[in-house]
Amino acid sequence: MVRTRSTEAHEKVLEATLALFVKHGIDATSMDAIAKKSGVSKATVYKHWQDKDALALEALSLVFGLDEEPPRFDSGDLRRDLVDALTYQPAPERQEMKNRMMPHVMAYAARNREFGDQWRSRVIERPQTRLKTLIRRAIEQRLLVSRVNLDTGLALLLGPMLYWHIFVGKKSLIPMPRDLATEVVSAFWKVYGRQGSKRFLT
Repeated sequence: MVRTRSTEAHEKVLEATLALFVKHGIDATSMDAIAKKSGVSKATVYKHWQDKDALALEALSLVFGLDEEPPRFDSGDLRRDLVDALTYQPAPERQEMKNRMMPHVMAYAARNREFGDQWRSRVIERPQTRLKTLIRRAIEQRLLVSRVNLDTGLALLLGPMLYWHIFVGKKSLIPMPRDLATEVVSAFWKVYGRQGSKRFLT
């Protein structure tokens, strides 16, 4: 596929944006600085993105792998699928940059509510959708009781994982242990699992 000048300019701006975000933070990085570092005119930058928030959302989505197509999580063992879904980490090759970017993202999102809402929607929407699909599948297969409240179920599953990412993993910079997800799913299954579905708890 032939790369056009527009495509090249787009990529240069994204690369420059991320480099400046890592070095200076999102707040302290201006569109002028991004244009200068990328070698792309400010007018061209604004042709691709209406403002810095739009540019930041796209650049960060690339770093965090939100542009990737996740696996299907359909092994035949729904408990394992839930664990796999909770521990799935897109763009593992960008983990170092993700770790470096996370404090900047959190600080900017805290000060910029609109950006924060959009970012959380992008980050949380996909795992929520995946988990809802798995929960509904388990209900249809009569592995879980039919009274599962999806919002409560998601809170039980995602809550401990978010706690790890925000309060533990950010400080330690170590990967989240798979045992945590296994324990979380086991606790979820104890609340909602039907009798006779224990074969999925191996």
